[in-house]
Amino acid sequence: MQPIRQGDVILQPVEQVEGERLPHLTLAEGEVTGHKHRITEGKAKLFLKNDALYLRVYSRTALLAHEEHQAIAVPQGHWMVRIQREYEPEGWRYVAD
Repeated sequence: MQPIRQGDVILQPVEQVEGERLPHLTLAEGEVTGHKHRITEGKAKLFLKNDALYLRVYSRTALLAHEEHQAIAVPQGHWMVRIQREYEPEGWRYVAD
């Protein structure tokens, strides 16, 4: 499977998801607008391990939604949730969504 990108959120396929199960399905909150990248449809669970988020999609697909981006169907499987960063002369910073 290929990585999936929605705004500043990137989902990368991984072999297995482990960690502490979180009680929500919010992958990221926008720093400027407060809008959220979140799973709104399908069966999925979010996990945290070593400060990294992992998503496991149990249903055939799960819908990743955000107020400013087109919703994306995420296929069944195991995913690492990453936030895109960009380099500036002062150093690396997270992309603001």
